[in-house]
Amino acid sequence: MKRKSWQLFAVFGLVGLLLAAVVSCSKPAVNSQANNTQEIEFWTMQLQPQFTEYFNKTIAGFEAQNPGVKVRWVDVPWSAMESKILGAVSAKNAPDVVNLNPDFAALLAGRNAWLDLDSRIPQQVRSLYLPNIWKASVLDGKSFGIPWYLTTGVTIYNTELLKKAGIAKPPATYAELATVAKQVKEKTGKFAFFVTFVPEDSAEVLQSFVQMGVPLVDAKGKAAFNTAKGKAVFQYWVDLYKDGLLPQDVLVQGHRRAIELYQAGETTLLASGPQFLKAISENAPSIGAVSAAAPQITGETGKKTVAVMNLVVPRDSKRPDDAVKFALYVTNSQNQLAFAKAANVLPSTVEALQDGYFKSVPADAPAADRARVISASGLSSAELLIPPLKDVKKLQKAIYDNLQAAMLDEKSVEQAVADAAVAWDQR
Repeated sequence: MKRKSWQLFAVFGLVGLLLAAVVSCSKPAVNSQANNTQEIEFWTMQLQPQFTEYFNKTIAGFEAQNPGVKVRWVDVPWSAMESKILGAVSAKNAPDVVNLNPDFAALLAGRNAWLDLDSRIPQQVRSLYLPNIWKASVLDGKSFGIPWYLTTGVTIYNTELLKKAGIAKPPATYAELATVAKQVKEKTGKFAFFVTFVPEDSAEVLQSFVQMGVPLVDAKGKAAFNTAKGKAVFQYWVDLYKDGLLPQDVLVQGHRRAIELYQAGETTLLASGPQFLKAISENAPSIGAVSAAAPQITGETGKKTVAVMNLVVPRDSKRPDDAVKFALYVTNSQNQLAFAKAANVLPSTVEALQDGYFKSVPADAPAADRARVISASGLSSAELLIPPLKDVKKLQKAIYDNLQAAMLDEKSVEQAVADAAVAWDQR
C-alpha cells in the first residue's frame, strides 16, 4: 500500500508503504581487521546525486570526530526502500541507520524492529528537537526514531482565479473553504480544489478530521470518530461532493490529479509543500506567475499537519552506540540547518529553526522563498495529526470507503460513520 501525496520535497510527506519483502543487497556492518576500523551502514531515500556533496562532507565530519569509525552510505530509490528494509530486517541483515518516515517506521516499530532510543538518548538531548515533532516517532510510549527534516504544507493559490471569483483572500479554515468552493464554481465555472478519497493515496481528508476537532482513535486504539462531530465532518465532505463542488474523479484519482488540475488552471487552490511553487513555475509558467502561498487550511483546532522524515536504528545493528551517535550527528542543529538550506526543507531542532533564513525574506523575494517563511511559521502549531499506528492505512480505508459510499448515496452519513468505526474496530 502506498501513499502518493507527497509533500516531502514536494515529494516528502506522509508515505506509508508496505510492499512484499525482498532480500536486501546490503552488507552487514563489518569489522575490518586490516585497518582496525568499524563500519556502520547508513541508508537514505533517493538523495543522490543532488546531495552527494553534502553527505560526503557530513560523513567526513563525523569520521573525523570519531576516529576508527567509518560510515558506508547507501542511497536507496524511493520506491524500493520499504521492500528493501523489510527484507533486510527479516533477514537480520539491516543497516545501522535508516532514513524512513513515521508511518512506515511505526509499522515495523510495532514488530519490535527498532532500537528503543529513550534509554540511549537523555531527555536533555531529546528536548533539543521540536516537542510535537519528536512525538511523531513515539509508539506505545517508546521513542523509535529521531526527527530529521520536515515540511509543513501551505495553500498555493491562483490569484487571478480568486480575483475573478470576487474573493479577496484564500480560505484559512474548512468552513471558509466550503464558501469559497461555491463562489468559485458560480463565478468561474471551475473547481476551487481537488482532494482525493482514494484509500491508498493522500491522507489529507483523514487529517481534516483531527483539524476539525475529531479524534480518530481513543487511548485504547478504538474508533473515536463515531460522534456528532465525526458525523459533521462526514457530512461536510459528502455535501461538497453532492453539491458538485468537487470533481467527480476525486473518488478514483490521487493527489497527482490535484497537481495536474492546478497546473492546468482548472482549480484555484492546491495543498502542497512550498517547494512545489518552483515546480509549478517550471511546468506551467503562466500559472506559476500568478501563484502565491498562504498558510495551510485548518479547522477549529488550528492544528496544522507536518510531514516528517526520521532516522531509525535497527535493533539488530552490530554497532548500536555508533549508530545512535551518527544519527544524532546528522540531525544536530548545525547539520540540519545546512541540509534545510540545501534541500529547501525545514529543520526539526529548535535552534536551527530560529535562523533568520526561516524568519523573513525581502519584499521582492520569489514566491517560493516567501512560502518557506509561511511554512516555517506554521511549525509552532504543526504536528503529526495522525498518530503512529500499526494499521494506519486500514483506518484510512475504513473511513474513505464509507465516505465514498455516502457520497454515492449507497449509505446514509450515519450508517457510513458507524460502518467505518466497526470496520476499524474489527480489523
